[in-house]
Amino acid sequence: MRTFDCPKCGAPISYEPNPHTRGTARCAYCNSQLAVPDELHGRPAHVISHIDINLRPVAASAKKWILLLVLLPVVIMVIMIITGVMGALFGVIRSRSARPAVSTRPVADPGPYGSRGEKRSGFASVILKFGSEGIGPGMMTDARSIGIDAAGHIYVGEYLGGRVQVFDPAGQFVTQWMVDPKMPLRSMTADRKGTVYIAQRGTITRYEGQTGKSLGQLEYSEGSGFDNVNVTPDGGLVCAWRTHRDDIVRFNPAGEAVKTIRAAISSASGDSELDMRVAVDGLGNTYALGTFNNGVFKFAPDGKFLTRFGSHGQQPGQISAAQAIAVDGKGRVFVSDTKGVQVFAADGRYLDVFKPEGIAFGMVFNDKNELLIVARNKVIKYALNQ
Repeated sequence: MRTFDCPKCGAPISYEPNPHTRGTARCAYCNSQLAVPDELHGRPAHVISHIDINLRPVAASAKKWILLLVLLPVVIMVIMIITGVMGALFGVIRSRSARPAVSTRPVADPGPYGSRGEKRSGFASVILKFGSEGIGPGMMTDARSIGIDAAGHIYVGEYLGGRVQVFDPAGQFVTQWMVDPKMPLRSMTADRKGTVYIAQRGTITRYEGQTGKSLGQLEYSEGSGFDNVNVTPDGGLVCAWRTHRDDIVRFNPAGEAVKTIRAAISSASGDSELDMRVAVDGLGNTYALGTFNNGVFKFAPDGKFLTRFGSHGQQPGQISAAQAIAVDGKGRVFVSDTKGVQVFAADGRYLDVFKPEGIAFGMVFNDKNELLIVARNKVIKYALNQ
């Protein structure tokens, strides 16, 4: 053990000499860090003014961490892109492997209504549709009336302009003829012989359906005021008359007025009716659709009021903005309104509804119990599924 004096404060410092290393010691009095004497090289003890610490390894390590932090998001992004691409490729491969085999044999184009021209729609199926927007042959602008004769010829009347078009049973245009172009064509029907009856200017005029030749007006002792006309199964007519009240007038096949139901709807409901549509079933019962009363009123062949069904609203069986009424061969009542075409049993029970393409302004049944409707610029024929 050897001793030297602290070069800074002079205090004695003990140390163990080591010829191979240059040692250090700390002064117990002034707390100075000292280099012990190097007797081999003649260096006295001295105060270490600074400690040389090599920070280069630390800096290099820091650079590595910084580089890692910069590259890590890039690596993650690349991994995500690769994963997404691989997932998409896997999905395509899986979907192709799961796809059923497709026959390469050519098949006929079934068209928009199926291989037989039918489009199932619940209660009714479309079996024929023709017409488009325009004024040319077979085109329509505001068709609201429709009739059909025993041969299947279809008669379509425009509300304004006075044009009546004639189509064959397949919907092919045959001809057209004109009535009064200055007044609205309020209603139209056709009997089995092809005579067309048109309500216009409050009167009902007969026409030869294939040519448009006028056959004269129906005479009624109380004057004009007819607003709606429909043919009856026996070849007569049932008409709505409303000059002073909502009467229903029946004509026989000879064109003679044989029965009048006075104030038909207003006397049954207690409310006035200004716009009435009428129809007759195979038993001679008359149905009156009151567009102001939002209901159907049924009358016996002798004119006695039987029942009413329907009320204002948008629920099934309720009526809103009614347009047309027709009765099929089974005695079911079809009413067109904003919901579509609602179907009722003869006693007024609600059965079903189906939605045509457009609003059915006019409706008529042919001998096959197929329903034809006219919806402004088209005619649609339905087969009933029930």
